[in-house]
Amino acid sequence: MNDRQKDLIQKFAALAGLLILVLVFSLTSNAFFSVGNAMTVSLQVSTIVYLGIGATLVILTGGIDLSVGSVLALSGVVAGMLVKNGMPVPPAMAIGVVVGALCGAINGLCVTRLRLPPFIATLGMMLVARGVALQLTDARAISGLGEAFGELGNGALWRIEKIDEQGFPDIVFPGIPYPVLLMVVLAIVAGILLRRTTLGRHLHAVGSNGEAARLSGVNVGRVAMFAYVASGALAGLCGCVLMSRLVTAQPNEGVMYELDAIAAAVIGGTSLLGGVGTISGTLIGAFVIGILRNGLNMNGVSSFTQQIIIGLVILVTVWIDQLRNRR
Repeated sequence: MNDRQKDLIQKFAALAGLLILVLVFSLTSNAFFSVGNAMTVSLQVSTIVYLGIGATLVILTGGIDLSVGSVLALSGVVAGMLVKNGMPVPPAMAIGVVVGALCGAINGLCVTRLRLPPFIATLGMMLVARGVALQLTDARAISGLGEAFGELGNGALWRIEKIDEQGFPDIVFPGIPYPVLLMVVLAIVAGILLRRTTLGRHLHAVGSNGEAARLSGVNVGRVAMFAYVASGALAGLCGCVLMSRLVTAQPNEGVMYELDAIAAAVIGGTSLLGGVGTISGTLIGAFVIGILRNGLNMNGVSSFTQQIIIGLVILVTVWIDQLRNRR
């Protein structure tokens, strides 16, 4: 069984699990299939997808990135501070994304030049980025950022409202949130990159056998560097979107988000050993996590129990991945 066949089996297994979750939660809650809940789930999943795409690129090369939760907090804080000091929102958020990319570049340099294990390099960045975010804000949230700052995170396309008899707005269709549209665009672009470009083939090759890829003329260091920079930039984008949704820059935002990103990639068929993975699989994995959380919430399951359940799902998925690789 080749890597592509293994990936397809894992992806179909994840899709089957997703359909089972949808069926079970639709039977236990009448509101699960509502349009509003569908938009809510998509909005929640979008955050996991941004980070999950970056995690997929890094894991494909045989690495890991534990810093994305802290990087998104730092990027969002930088964007919020710039807006607070009078900079227009678009360039402030662009600088936030650049900050994320720079953090990713440092991760890449530590892995490719200093030869540090990816786990250690990104663990260090996780601590540094969080510390810098807390230091810049004195561990306080930055509020009063204005309506323009919240447009990206709270705006929606094709939102339809009508005024009722009392003069209050009545939402006919909530619209498609901008973060969801951005998620779709990023997933399409990343999917094309992995499947249709030379760089995508090199990412797979580096993770499958780095030495063989090097002997074949692939610049292994440059490919790994791209993966970490992309992961950092996506974390920066995620931070800007999250802070926009809150209309507040929170230095404590994003704690443990890196685990959701890695879990989404692995559930969707990305192998922790590298070389195997797809964006479509990561998208499925993100929806598995999002729908699981949403359904458990709607059924009144406590957040502590949810952590246990999701943790068990991750353990079982990684175990299956290990069995698949042994075979």
